[in-house]
Amino acid sequence: QVPLKPGRSLMDWIRLTKSGKDLTGLKGRLIEVTEDELAKHNRKEDCWVCIRGLVYNVTPYMEYHPGGEEELMKAAGADGTDLFDQVHRWVNYESMLKECLVGRMAFKPMAAPKVKFIQVMFFPFFSVTSIYIFSFLYFLFYSYDWFQTDGLITIVIYTKQKDMNAELVIVDCQDKRLRGEIILDDHSYLVEVELDHAVQDDFTVNIAEKVGKVEIILRKKDNVHWQVLGRPLESHNTFIKRVDRGLFYRRCKLVSKTEVTHDTKLFCFMLPKSTHLQVPTGQHVYLKQIIAGTEVVKPYTPVLPSLPLDFKEPSWHDGAHVYLMIKIYPCGLFTQALDHLQIGDCISVSSPEGNFKKSQVQTSEDLFLLAAGTGFTPMVKLLNFALAEVSCLRTVKLIFFNKTEDDILWRNQLEQLALKDERFEVQFVLSEPAEDWVGKQGKISPSLLSECMKRSRKDSKVLICICGPTPFTEQGVQYLKDLGYSQEELHAFTA
Repeated sequence: QVPLKPGRSLMDWIRLTKSGKDLTGLKGRLIEVTEDELAKHNRKEDCWVCIRGLVYNVTPYMEYHPGGEEELMKAAGADGTDLFDQVHRWVNYESMLKECLVGRMAFKPMAAPKVKFIQVMFFPFFSVTSIYIFSFLYFLFYSYDWFQTDGLITIVIYTKQKDMNAELVIVDCQDKRLRGEIILDDHSYLVEVELDHAVQDDFTVNIAEKVGKVEIILRKKDNVHWQVLGRPLESHNTFIKRVDRGLFYRRCKLVSKTEVTHDTKLFCFMLPKSTHLQVPTGQHVYLKQIIAGTEVVKPYTPVLPSLPLDFKEPSWHDGAHVYLMIKIYPCGLFTQALDHLQIGDCISVSSPEGNFKKSQVQTSEDLFLLAAGTGFTPMVKLLNFALAEVSCLRTVKLIFFNKTEDDILWRNQLEQLALKDERFEVQFVLSEPAEDWVGKQGKISPSLLSECMKRSRKDSKVLICICGPTPFTEQGVQYLKDLGYSQEELHAFTA
């Protein structure tokens, strides 16, 4: 993010979009835009961008964009869909830019693609011809079935995926709409139907980890015989990239809000009974609110309700709540709205996203965590997992950057943990310390990193995770590379 000029906040942008001012320059007309026409509008004072086939005049939005004008100009006069997905796919651009809509891209006539068919041996005695290889593999590894008793409906999803676990299964059942998603790396398989009859709010999910079988057991509201499971919805029975799947939200109730520091609070949201969801270590969710008639979405990484000091048991899981540690900014439109939520109010919470893999930790001997401010949040579950379940780790060190002592999140818990577990060490670094501060001070730098990060042995396998404001993360990654750490040894948390 970059500093915005006064009067260029999100609330100011919302006011401008509702002022009736012509933000497209077309006086309300929508036009069909050719590639040649789009390419002409590639300057800061005349900038059009295409996202998923829709063209927007983003010139008026330049000074309001949190990422700065340079980021928008990367897609000037071109299709910015891929860039948008890489940086902030979660942003509801349709709502934010609806008054900037120029029109739709003109479709070019295309020749029909030549389809190459193949022959695949399914079993020694059975052959399948004229099918796509991807479709073949998909149906080979993913399928579902259902059966019923007098009081139950059981949907069985066969994934053939070894080490299937609860974090890879997301199930929602809202208003007779059943949605069961199975995660496989950056793809997912989806069962989504409008159920034939009503069911109870709560359900059971059983997972056979060794064979990858998932059972979703629903309880009928009425003791009737179902002729069909239900009506398939648009994305039903598909296996596609998660980035193409789109975000799915459920309404969650605020059940508690406690102060962590002078400007940071721990929010606890309760998942609906009709949701099965566990946010994996290192992944984030999105919160969505309607503010002044506009959908606003922000990413946050769930934490634990507290930092466990005894790691004899496997990682702590709570399938009923999502805990979020959020800094409340005085002029932050979204966080101010969050802070004004009352106990019992609801907010939309998305399914998890992120590319962090636990295997990165499971093969490391030294784990270094670099956090600035609320960049500490992904480190909470990561600490819990590393110290509880990764026996090969020799050292785990958190280097925690803040402005003042009052800004340090969970300081007492971290210091107690360092006393409890000899593998763990925490180093606090302050940029604006009081006169009596005796610890490290300054900002992230090559010399500070070189001093604070020591391998347990010369050739030990290292993983370094870093999270904080964008300048902190980008500088930190560059400094670490300059110090000789490879890209494979680094993981930067970004939403």
